[in-house]
Amino acid sequence: MVTERGLEVLRAIVQDYVATHEPVGSKSIVERHAFGVSAATIRNDMALLEDEELIVAPHTSSGRVPTDKGYRVFVNHLAQLRPLSPGQRNAIESFLGTPGDLDDLMARTVRVLTQLTGQVALAQYPSFARAHISHLELVALAPNRMLVVIVTDAGGVSQRIAPLPIDLDETDVALLRAQLLSLVVGRAVGDASERMLALSEPEPGSPGIRLHPALSALTAVISEELAEFRQERLVMAGAATLARREHDFRGSIHPLLEAIEEQVTLLRLMSEMVTDEHGLATSIGTENAPFGLGEASIVASNYAAPGGTARVGVMGPTRMDYPSNLAAARAVARYLSRMLDDDEAAR
Repeated sequence: MVTERGLEVLRAIVQDYVATHEPVGSKSIVERHAFGVSAATIRNDMALLEDEELIVAPHTSSGRVPTDKGYRVFVNHLAQLRPLSPGQRNAIESFLGTPGDLDDLMARTVRVLTQLTGQVALAQYPSFARAHISHLELVALAPNRMLVVIVTDAGGVSQRIAPLPIDLDETDVALLRAQLLSLVVGRAVGDASERMLALSEPEPGSPGIRLHPALSALTAVISEELAEFRQERLVMAGAATLARREHDFRGSIHPLLEAIEEQVTLLRLMSEMVTDEHGLATSIGTENAPFGLGEASIVASNYAAPGGTARVGVMGPTRMDYPSNLAAARAVARYLSRMLDDDEAAR
């Protein structure tokens, strides 16, 4: 059984190994940390930690490094989140302060997070599946080309050019706009999608028969855009940091690069991570093996959005500064929540 001092020794090993990337020995622990005991006593504590599979000797060296299990104990019981400096907080505020739209805000979010942590930054988009369509606009670009703009009450915006099979005049556009508005505006995204799909052919000889080809083209475009609103999305930044940190990984970084490219795996992992009472989540090394990412760790924080909660975090090697990365993810998540809440209130 590991003693209280043994756990403090584990904390020292994790902190020193993260800082130096060198296996940590009993002598260096005595020199760097005020335990008030001899190196021999620290070696006994380290032997108990090794028996519990919390640390391991990477080579024949006398030093030890944390195992994934050791990192887990550290994160769950020993890590103390480090408050961000005023400079870091100012960087978040200035970087996220004036976004152009939601896409810009999410892109800025991951850029500032990768700058703060030096890791790959990940952010789930707010879910628009439960959002309602607040506005739909048709803008004629040519008699047979229409710009379709869809806006949701959760901040989602879609713009798409629709080619039309027939030419339309201003009166035709007004009629189509009125019909489409009645179908979708004020309705949930899922309900609007169903109404688009259920749109039936007009009766032969009815007034709408002439415009039906254009209506069909527009509803097809709108349905595709609503489907995009319902899909989960992930935005990332800092993939180049993996190449710079390749020496921190025991094996290949290719599974991580593939996950970044595919996104589906990371979306599943981010969604399934269990948060603590503070909305923070950590998945370490072998815990990610079912997703093919056993070489990596991910830390994340929930943020509040109009469509519910989503997550923002970072991915990197297991040898990462968990307290600092968790603090950065939490700070960015809180600021993102405020930005989205202010935007919702303004609407």
